[in-house]
Amino acid sequence: MKKHLLSSADLSREDAILVLDTAAQLAQVADRPVKKLPTLRGRTVVNLFFEDSTRTRISFEAAAKRLSADVITFSAKGSSVSKGESLKDTALTLEAMGADAVIIRHGSSGAPHRLANAGWINGSVINAGDGLHEHPTQALLDAYTLRENLCGGVGDLAGKRVTIVGDVLHSRVARSNTLLLATLGAHVTLVAPPTLLPVGVENWPCEVSYDLDASLAQADAVMMLRVQLERMNDSYFPTAREYSRRYGLDHRRMESMSEHAIVMHPGPMNRGMEISADVADSKRSVIVSQVTNGVSVRMAVLYLLLGGNSPAQPAPHEGIEE
Repeated sequence: MKKHLLSSADLSREDAILVLDTAAQLAQVADRPVKKLPTLRGRTVVNLFFEDSTRTRISFEAAAKRLSADVITFSAKGSSVSKGESLKDTALTLEAMGADAVIIRHGSSGAPHRLANAGWINGSVINAGDGLHEHPTQALLDAYTLRENLCGGVGDLAGKRVTIVGDVLHSRVARSNTLLLATLGAHVTLVAPPTLLPVGVENWPCEVSYDLDASLAQADAVMMLRVQLERMNDSYFPTAREYSRRYGLDHRRMESMSEHAIVMHPGPMNRGMEISADVADSKRSVIVSQVTNGVSVRMAVLYLLLGGNSPAQPAPHEGIEE
């Protein structure tokens, strides 16, 4: 793997499978009485979050701590950023503290690339979501969940059909997933109203459709996207009810899916809008598993960037802190 993880495009098929295989082995740590490995003892990992987050921030923090890293969680609120401090000065402060990895979420697209390429930090930079651009570790945990449920937890996703539905325009998850799933051999279909598709989507490695019902029967997995109302300054659809009627996944639509097909959502969910409560809580839903898998996948990313470039293979009790 490269020094940084800024985009799903940074990962070759071999890199992606290495992360997924490593995550599968590190997932075994969660089943042990002491959920900790000494792999990154003495390393410092900084969570640098300029946007609100629950799942991603906690997941990265848990992942780093399970690998015995020292974790510093930085929030823009209540820091010098609220006084006008620049990204550069914040980065130089972290470098002075000896950060080995910086996990950054930022409202501006490209901020992680700037942090990684400007020479302000010598450690690894991991993109935890930048503007409307990308969220590569979310794509990795989604790929892990797909592989676990559809492929027996091995290999790639060749031939699998994934339908991604909803607010593609404002979704960094959609972009990262499309790139990574295509790299792993999956066939991706984006379904959204025309107003919620970004300019240039025809150049993405996927198909585009405006008809959800026509896409469901062929799908091995359906990934619903949150309607990001907080990013919408204009009217992108007539009403929430109309959006839900045309692009929401309810029980009737779920019944039209193949028996083996699964339902996914990156969270947080707008229950009753893009997904109904009974679908979100159904046996087909793997939404909770996505959260669980996020810790293992982010452990794998940190391990490979800071610890080594081969899968972790701890013996049953080797290296565990008792």
